[in-house]
Amino acid sequence: MPSKLIKRLMAIGWYFVFSIGMYAQQDTLHLSLQQLFERGSEQHLQLAADRLKEEMARERSATARTNRLPELNVGLKGGFLGQPVVWQNGMSNPTYPDSPDWQQNYAIDFTQPIYQGGKIRYAIRQADLEREIARLQTATDRADIKLLLLEQYLNLFSLYKQHIVLSRKIDESERRLKDIRQMKTEGLITNNDVLRSEMQLTNDRLSRNETENNIRIVSQQLDILIGLDEHLLLVPDTALLNLEYATATYDEYVNRAFLTDPALLLSRKQTELAENSIRLTRAEQLPRLSLTASNTLARPVSRTLADMYNNSWNIGLSFSYPISSFYRNRHRMKEARQNVQLMRNAEEQKQQNIRMNIQAALLKHRVAADRVEALKLSVKQAEENYRIMQNRYMSQLAILTDLLDADNLRLNAELQLTTARTQVIYTYYELQRAIGAL
Repeated sequence: MPSKLIKRLMAIGWYFVFSIGMYAQQDTLHLSLQQLFERGSEQHLQLAADRLKEEMARERSATARTNRLPELNVGLKGGFLGQPVVWQNGMSNPTYPDSPDWQQNYAIDFTQPIYQGGKIRYAIRQADLEREIARLQTATDRADIKLLLLEQYLNLFSLYKQHIVLSRKIDESERRLKDIRQMKTEGLITNNDVLRSEMQLTNDRLSRNETENNIRIVSQQLDILIGLDEHLLLVPDTALLNLEYATATYDEYVNRAFLTDPALLLSRKQTELAENSIRLTRAEQLPRLSLTASNTLARPVSRTLADMYNNSWNIGLSFSYPISSFYRNRHRMKEARQNVQLMRNAEEQKQQNIRMNIQAALLKHRVAADRVEALKLSVKQAEENYRIMQNRYMSQLAILTDLLDADNLRLNAELQLTTARTQVIYTYYELQRAIGAL
């Protein structure tokens, strides 16, 4: 059986024993990365807020379209009519004609916008852009949240690996301490080696307890963020460490990011929104034309005060030209043009950031991959060094300090290898985030 397969099976065995034995009294859940991303997208409160903003933007878009519909008003008016006074000769000789005591007025008014200088069209365009911006903001936040969840998820990898290594080290230290005590009984070594071994064993146990607590803390944080029972212990998918993560070239990533990155698309939509604001401001300086119609049923007759109903209707065109807008909107127009320049500047800054983020993530990914290969050799060397020192110590050819140093060196090499492997995964998904593919 190949040595790599043996080591992988041993790691899985340690992992299985750890997850069952250590937390026998606590419910666990094996969570894959895909499940983590799916639950994070569904349950994270920030994304829930973004979806509400999307719905609000959709309603504003629908509201803006209603401005193209006619305006229809129904008016009802009734009240007590006082005694009218009529002066036929200046202000002398008043007369008091007969009049009814009550008046009523029933009116229907209809107004259909015909031309508003494009104000309605640009208002609809603004609402549609705001709706698209809300959607892109959700996509941007979703990618950022996935990356944050991934960081916590990979932290669990390192903590589990640390626990496995410490547990193995403690088991070996207990066996070694038993041998050292036997050697002390036989007078081969001093009591100092026994004390040093006991102190090292105590420190390792404390470190393992701290690691167990950190696993609980990170699990609870992830549970809360993705909407699970916060007492549930999460166990990551170890197969993730053994996958291949191929990368493309820098130029390919940049070209793809300029087409798909939601944050950059968001900046472009904000620029379009600023340009639309110029058109909307200009539309307020143009004339307005509307079709109007009304029908009024009133009692009494307004001219003769006869106690009779009078019905009248009219239909026509309403035209207005806001002359004052030429000097009132002048500064608003300048501000709108400056805002367009500001949004274009922000878009260029975003493109610069994308280039820098892709280059940094790509180089870090390559460094992490090279580091994994180098640390694989270091782990083998540390294992061999520990084996030699253990044999030398048992043969009284080395002191205990050398053996403990070799043990710590082996532990650090394994933990560094796990950290490097998780860094390969993280930098790969950083690249996916930078190009808008996460």
